[in-house]
Amino acid sequence: MSGTNSLSLILGLVLFSFSFTSVLIVPFIDILYKLKFLRFKEAPKLGKVPLIDKLLDKKAGVPTGGGILLVAIVTLLFLILIRILSSSGFYIQSSHNLYWEIFILIFTFISFALLGLSDDWLKIFGKPKKGTLGLWFGLNRKLKFILQWTLGFTVAFLIYHFLGISIVHIPVIDKVINLGVFYIPLAALIIVFFANAFNLTDGLDGLSCGLLLIFLVSYIFITATALDTPLSVFISLWIGALIAFLYFNVWPARIILGDTGALSFGATVAVIGLLTGNIAVVFVIGGLFVIELVSSAIQILGWKTLKRPLLPLAPIHHTFLAIGWEEPKIVTRAWLAGIILAILGLWLSTV
Repeated sequence: MSGTNSLSLILGLVLFSFSFTSVLIVPFIDILYKLKFLRFKEAPKLGKVPLIDKLLDKKAGVPTGGGILLVAIVTLLFLILIRILSSSGFYIQSSHNLYWEIFILIFTFISFALLGLSDDWLKIFGKPKKGTLGLWFGLNRKLKFILQWTLGFTVAFLIYHFLGISIVHIPVIDKVINLGVFYIPLAALIIVFFANAFNLTDGLDGLSCGLLLIFLVSYIFITATALDTPLSVFISLWIGALIAFLYFNVWPARIILGDTGALSFGATVAVIGLLTGNIAVVFVIGGLFVIELVSSAIQILGWKTLKRPLLPLAPIHHTFLAIGWEEPKIVTRAWLAGIILAILGLWLSTV
């Protein structure tokens, strides 16, 4: 496949996916309203209202199942188009076993989406449980974490066993380390890390999806250079659907991603990095996701060790909200930081 044909395919798929999603998203929002699949107020009805609830409960009533639509569209279009491209004689290049690469990609995308959907469903329609700091909504935290690790280890094993990936490349010094079977726990850790990092980032209108768009555009260059057709096709379709979704997700959002999309997208971001062999670059291009999770870890550490918070709120975007920054300003500046990190990451992938 020549560079020109590859570029034409990528651009065409982005436009096709964007158009397809644009047609479906407004009727889908209407369906979510009818099903009452909406964000709810978390503030207690009696007593002192926590600061986080004061800041974010104004988003109550917004449909929160955007991830359901995006996962369904990208998965369906990807499987259909890969089959069409293959049967039409289009030369599909891959660095790995084609069947297992596609299976791992789709398995990650769907399995983490189903876990997130379970959490979303229980948050909206289930009964709240009493937690350490108030009422707890959704899946039990420990169970959710166990399921994430189970899926993470499953995907990591599939990558190691069926694709034969066991190396880690360190850019700049250009060092390759073969971890052998120890690659599995490392890969599982990275998958769970990014699933939670993305989920934490998905707290302001347009924040996580805008950063994800920057990440995916960056990885189009990496996968095109690596001549990996399945990844290029998948990312192209994802970009198109994401642009259509982001139009309705920017402030003030008409639809929210929800855990269905957040867990799925975060885990798949990690898997894309693992499949391309650019684990270090994922942490750079996805640096804002990393910062969000680290800020939450710092806050937890403060409560555990000093019995007080170290930040006004966590994750970090809530801190900016608490000190008076307007939501669109936080999101826009995060996007700008994400662009700079993407440029840095792309540079690192070439040295």
